[in-house]
Amino acid sequence: MLAALALSQRPKLSALLLVPHQRSLPLSDLRIAFVGFRHGHINSLYALAAKTPGVSIVAACEEHEATRADLHLKGDVDITHDDAGRLLDEVDCDIIGVGDAFGLRGNRAITALEAGRHVLVDKPLCTSLQELRRIRELAMAKNLQVGCMLTMRDAAGTIAARQLIRAGDIGEIHAIQFGGQHPLLRDTRPDWYWEPGMHGGTINDIGIHAIDGIPHITGLNFVRVEAARCWNAFATDVPHFEDGAQMLLTMDNGCGVMGDVSYHAPNGSGYSMPYYWRTTFWGQEGIIEISSTADHLALTPATAKQTERRALPASNSGGYFRAFLKTIRGEVLDEGEPSTENVLDSSERGLQVQAAADENQRGVEL
Repeated sequence: MLAALALSQRPKLSALLLVPHQRSLPLSDLRIAFVGFRHGHINSLYALAAKTPGVSIVAACEEHEATRADLHLKGDVDITHDDAGRLLDEVDCDIIGVGDAFGLRGNRAITALEAGRHVLVDKPLCTSLQELRRIRELAMAKNLQVGCMLTMRDAAGTIAARQLIRAGDIGEIHAIQFGGQHPLLRDTRPDWYWEPGMHGGTINDIGIHAIDGIPHITGLNFVRVEAARCWNAFATDVPHFEDGAQMLLTMDNGCGVMGDVSYHAPNGSGYSMPYYWRTTFWGQEGIIEISSTADHLALTPATAKQTERRALPASNSGGYFRAFLKTIRGEVLDEGEPSTENVLDSSERGLQVQAAADENQRGVEL
């Protein structure tokens, strides 16, 4: 967590809270307010919203005092509220963006939906199937949209693999392996990570990217959890925190998927290694491999003796946000852009796999 300032150094609350934005907004502007900045991912959404035409940031809330003070010192976010309920009561907005601690996100989203706001949440959307059911119920009943920062859909490697696989370049996919191992960074991650019940599980945290991305790339759907396991290995001083995470899944054509999303990568190079988000697709007619750190896609046709290096297309940075705005405006999504249903379905699959690991279940039908 961001270290708390000494009491004498902390700005007074009145100095931290700004008057909500008072400028007149174009009628077409979508107004977004933010609740919770206790994970750094949300800062990228805040910056993206600030520069997106047709979107206006109208308020921002951080209830956690030390985080609020740190945001004030950095100056990147204009905090207007220290109480999320008061923000919902006082601020006329269309969207609530949520980046709070994982264990708080589900309730933040539910409260915003109950108040008639669309919600856009950093991943994971929530940490329990019960929360997800309520989010789905509210979205359907109130005709509200739910978005999630599932950014791997927008990565260049994902786009390239999807184009080739959907075009049939390697035939039917029969096996997939992915590795999304992250560095643990025990000393620099937020303190809430290590609080019992606040993190929600490593599969739900990290694995959601692959659980969302693989169907998006292949057109196949997950139908069964053969096995899933989480365990404590690196964070031995917090034995309840299960930093190891693996899963064995089956897709609707029988394709087997093996994944590892453990917090076991080296702290110094975990985000730059060739193994970071490396995914291999084994098809009837060849193999495709992508990695978040590679500048190319590797293609090995079944009849070839060598692997080809294919240049990557441009990424679609921020695509998840643009798609979310289109759903609110009632615009037709382009093929492959995520809908509320996609977000909720992927989140449900992630939570189901996490539950299978937590409950030591095998052969769970999805």
